[in-house]
Amino acid sequence: MRILAIDSSGLVATVAVVEEENEISKTIAEYTINYKKTHSQTLLPMLDEIVKMTDMNLDTIDAIAVAGGPGSFTGLRIGSATAKGLGLALKKPLIHIPTVDGLAYNLCYTDRIICPIMDARRNQVYTGIYQMDGDKLQVLEAQMAVEIDELAKKLCTYGKPVIFLGDGVPVHKDRLEKELMTNYDIAFAPAHMNQQRAAAVGMLGIQYYKEGKTETAMEHKPDYLRVSQAEREREERLKAEKTHE
Repeated sequence: MRILAIDSSGLVATVAVVEEENEISKTIAEYTINYKKTHSQTLLPMLDEIVKMTDMNLDTIDAIAVAGGPGSFTGLRIGSATAKGLGLALKKPLIHIPTVDGLAYNLCYTDRIICPIMDARRNQVYTGIYQMDGDKLQVLEAQMAVEIDELAKKLCTYGKPVIFLGDGVPVHKDRLEKELMTNYDIAFAPAHMNQQRAAAVGMLGIQYYKEGKTETAMEHKPDYLRVSQAEREREERLKAEKTHE
């Protein structure tokens, strides 16, 4: 089984090809960029480079795993459009991987509670609460958009060591240490495990594919979890206008 994986939900753009044969999984290629270019400039050239370097025929993939949200609205649209276009062209199914699930899977085999946090601005994060059973990801609380203080309260109810990762860590690290470190054992993932990785999305994709969790390219839609900033500003403007009527 061979899976093409794409994640452009956050600051990082990442593409990978993973496969499993005789119950042995491996990453064939992974290309990750966290620099100044937009995802629309990087995703397809990265994929093209992987194809060239591995002499791969994309017709040999079984499915396309894509980080389906939450995350950057623009990034999700780019990743979704790329995956849908490839799915239609290659006539392959898509595997919708919740973004925060894929991020949590970076820390496979840890015995800590895993808490990915993606900065959602306005003191909010996209997050979820997970634990691992070997290489099986267990969802304790599904991905959500919450204020960082509310997340801290949720984690306190588990009373277990926690490890954080994601682009929300630099933004909220001081607050989390203040709220949790006094009474709880908390840690932060190292830099090479802290951001989205398409290989993790792909490995989860293999599990989902075996479980029949696929969709057609036409069916795929990103999960935004909340309305965009433009929509929020429009709603606030309309409320203000009504108030002054």
